[in-house]
Formats: sequence, structure tokens, C-alpha cells
Amino acid sequence: MRSPAPIGRSTHVSRAKWSEPERRALAATFREVGPGAPTLCAGWRSEDLLAHLVLRETRPWVIALDMAGRPEPGHEKRQSQVARAARTPGGYAALVDDLLGTDGLRPTRRMGDAVNLVEFVVHHEDLRRAGDSPRPPRRLPPGMRDALWRQLATMGRLAARRSPVGVRLASTDGGRAVVRRGEDPVTLVGGPVELALYLMGRAERAEVEVQGSPGAVASFTAAMG
Repeated sequence: MRSPAPIGRSTHVSRAKWSEPERRALAATFREVGPGAPTLCAGWRSEDLLAHLVLRETRPWVIALDMAGRPEPGHEKRQSQVARAARTPGGYAALVDDLLGTDGLRPTRRMGDAVNLVEFVVHHEDLRRAGDSPRPPRRLPPGMRDALWRQLATMGRLAARRSPVGVRLASTDGGRAVVRRGEDPVTLVGGPVELALYLMGRAERAEVEVQGSPGAVASFTAAMG
């Protein structure tokens, strides 16, 4: 019989099986591109995205206060202060270290893959695929793709709520899901990462095929654009 894992440790590991390796990979890409690099997030450079991720984990109320003012992207009052401090090599390196840190409460970190996996994967691609020379898609481990796929049904229902036609997801790994019921549906076909990017508003850099009747595809893409 297998002996039980230590209480407290096993829960964190199981909840963050894939998001923590992705966090480390994302931090490595942040270090590689440096401050001032483009992202797929409108109005944000790499330091803005980095500031967002650190604040989301360490001081989420700061993001809420910024969003209450409905600022233009890149002009968030409090987040921009953190981003400006990261425009120097030293400030930027320190903020990347903070992304990897474990001090403080960090409630979202404790929740693991459920709240961090999609966030980290999509924002990692925001760095990788931005600019004039986007990097090619990564081939993630099968277990990580499966974990990502399991979150796509919920994401899809939220993202497809504006669609005037039915919407289905078809993963190239074999998964299928209906995220909006309706007549003359469209089907989004792609890998889990590509579908996540599409559903999170990165359609222009997501390798996803929208299948369906010409009218349904036109209606869907117009509504989602």
C-alpha cells in the first residue's frame, strides 16, 4: 500500500501540477525578452504584463482599484507605477524574481492550475507570438494539454455568450465540447493552446479553423470581433 503524502504539501502539488512549471517557463521568457518587448495585450509592453501578473498574485485589490476607473490599457494608475519601475534592467529582474517568489499570502498561487494554468499559458504566448517575428507554437506535454482542455468548456461558454449561432470546440487531441447551443453552429478546431488563445481574444495569432456554413461563420466572427 502506498504511504500517504505529507499533509499540506500534496494538495499544493496536485493543484499546481502544470501551472508552476509554466510559471517558471514564463519567467524565463520574460528574462529573455527584457523590458520594452511587445505583447499581444493592447497597450502593454513586457513590463506591463509582468506587473499585471505580479499584482494579480500579490495585491489583486490593486488591479481591482485600477479597473474601477476604466483606464486605457497601459495607463492603469497603480499598475503603471510598478511597470515604470521595471523599465530598468535591475527593476525588471527584481519583478521577475517576484513572479517566482513564494512570500506573502498569494491566494491565487494556492489555488493552482484552476486559476493559473490558462492565465500563464495565454500570457506566455502573448510574449512569444507578439511582434514582427512571432515564435512558433510550443508542443506542451500531453498531460498539460489535457489539463488545459478541461478548462476550455467553461471558458468557451463565457467567450461565446455573444455568438448568434451555436459554438462547438473540437480539439486536435480528440476532445469535443458544446459551449453554446444554437442552430447552424460553428466548430472551432485547434489544439488546446490555440483554442485558449482564440477564446481569450487572440484570434489573429491563434491557429484555429472556424468551420461551418458561410453565413454562420460570418455571423460568428463578426460578433466575436
